[in-house]
Amino acid sequence: MTTNTTQQSTTWQIDAAHSSADFAVRHMMISKVKGTLRVTAGAVTTQAESFIPTSIEATIDASSVNTREADRDNHLRSGDFLDVEHYPTIAFRSTRITANGGNAFIAAGELTIHGVTKPVELAAEFEGEGTDPWGKARVAYSAHTKINRKDFGLGWNQVLETGGVLVGEQIEISLAVEGVR
Repeated sequence: MTTNTTQQSTTWQIDAAHSSADFAVRHMMISKVKGTLRVTAGAVTTQAESFIPTSIEATIDASSVNTREADRDNHLRSGDFLDVEHYPTIAFRSTRITANGGNAFIAAGELTIHGVTKPVELAAEFEGEGTDPWGKARVAYSAHTKINRKDFGLGWNQVLETGGVLVGEQIEISLAVEGVR
């Protein structure tokens, strides 16, 4: 992992082993199914003397979807949902970052899922910084947002006999990212 440090900015490479994207979606209108995906690459750039980012980029492996149910995970990877054969990654690229008091900030940007790019806003927070046992500087961030899956072409559903649908439209997304210099 490389670092680009100047007087004005520092680039922190996302540590895939210590980063994840979690999601939750309604199941049968009565409960929530939760899952996780691997954040595989990306970078957070910060201004000198500040840990509030000036830019963020992240890539997520769509095939890594894990809800702890193999049949459901395979369905989520299929053409009905993520279609990982044609769209193997999910990506976020910030377009504007606004401080929101203390360690909080709003990261506005473009989220690409299933080949569809839409604007989103992440409510985010700088969680802290430290040095690992090998002497490398690290930072951590968390973020969350909600999206409508249909906006990204993920429209598959099944009507229930009792009314309602099998899969909710709104997806709650939470990210935990660790960067290394």
